[in-house]
Amino acid sequence: MTTMPALFIGHGSPMNTLDRNDFTNAWRTLGANLPKPRALLVVSAHWYFGATAVTAMPKPRTIHDFYGFPPALFEFDYPAAGAPDVAQEIVEAVKPTWCGLDLDQWGLDHGTWSVLAHLYPEADVPVVQLSINALKPLDYHLDLGRRLASLRESGVMVIASGNVVHNLRLVQWNKPDAAFDWARRFDEAAVRILAERPGEILRLLEHQDFEMAVPTPDHFIPLLYLAGLAENEGKTMSPLVRGYSMGSISMTCYGVDVDIDLEALKADGAAGLPSGVPADQSNI
Repeated sequence: MTTMPALFIGHGSPMNTLDRNDFTNAWRTLGANLPKPRALLVVSAHWYFGATAVTAMPKPRTIHDFYGFPPALFEFDYPAAGAPDVAQEIVEAVKPTWCGLDLDQWGLDHGTWSVLAHLYPEADVPVVQLSINALKPLDYHLDLGRRLASLRESGVMVIASGNVVHNLRLVQWNKPDAAFDWARRFDEAAVRILAERPGEILRLLEHQDFEMAVPTPDHFIPLLYLAGLAENEGKTMSPLVRGYSMGSISMTCYGVDVDIDLEALKADGAAGLPSGVPADQSNI
């Protein structure tokens, strides 16, 4: 069986689900050229709680985990099947780390379906989500990424969904495609490390702009899973798409073993946020 590629997608606003812009067009081009896996394993920034778990229900629900967005987004459904057998494989792959089987609590959150709506718009590939254990240190997640690498040999594609730079308190609605200098510096530092030694990604904690770029760890941690996976296999990570949204969000995407030349597309026009709800309260 062909070894599946692995991806990190900077997902930005959930409005990207419905919007066609440079980023979502790039995701569609990427999806149209990816192999069809046996299943998708998604590590989303939005399943961030106090345990390590994997969805194991046969029909995961579409979770609308945000506030203040238009009705069309709350009506969006991504009816992909689950994969209880793959969930059990994940439990075995990460041992001796404990991973629980979630039979009825979670589902597919917008960090997953806003991206898959473009990568696999027919929802015809089974999907499981792996939670981010908020109680664990960052190197725990890097190590779990290493343990997940073997799944790619059995037809499981690993997709991490977050944002390298994600500071909602500082978003600028009037700068839809711009980046603060500190956001650009941090994003470019990540590109350099991942292109050379992805296993050293935690060196970014020492970067002068880390606290501004990563005020909370939830959107940064998915990147660690892909970095750990790449390091385990002696691979590096190349940017597929680069760009920014509203000053303080990086939309940069990465691939491992992605034989699709998007030429590190410089994209713009990412979907924004609705008015009336503070960005840091909208749960994007």
